[in-house]
Amino acid sequence: MEELKNVNSEEGQKVEEKESGASLESEKKEQTQSENSVTESVPEPKKAESKDVQDNKMIALLSYVSILFLVPLLAKKDSAFCQFHAKQGLVLFLGEIIGWLLYPFLGLGFLVHLAVLVLAIMGIINVLGGEMKKLPLVGDFADKFNL
Repeated sequence: MEELKNVNSEEGQKVEEKESGASLESEKKEQTQSENSVTESVPEPKKAESKDVQDNKMIALLSYVSILFLVPLLAKKDSAFCQFHAKQGLVLFLGEIIGWLLYPFLGLGFLVHLAVLVLAIMGIINVLGGEMKKLPLVGDFADKFNL
C-alpha cells in the first residue's frame, strides 16, 4: 500500500512539473506576442536611398534654417529626402511667423519660437542621421503639402 502511495505521489509530481513547464512556455509565448505587437505599432522612420541621402544631406540641412527651406524645396525637386525635410522646414517657418505675431501677447511668441528652435534641432539631427522621421506636431502638417 505504501509503495502505491509513493508511486502515485511521484507520478503526481511529474505531472505537476510538466503542467508548470507548459504554463511557463505559454506565458513566454504570450509575452513575445505582446512585445511583437508593441514594436509593430511604433512606425519606423522612412529611409531614403543612401545615395540620395549622401548627395543631398547638406542641402537638406538648410531646411531647418528659417526661410532657407526654400533652397532644397526649389533646387532639389527630384530628391525625396530634401523634399521631405523642406516641407517640415516650411511648417517650422510658418510657426516662426505665428511666433512673431504672438509676441505682443504675454510672451506667447517667445514660447512658440522656443518650440520651433527645439523642433529645428531635432530635424537637423534627423538629417545628419539620414532619417526621414516626422517631427512631433509638424510632420503631419508637412505631409499635407503637395509641392
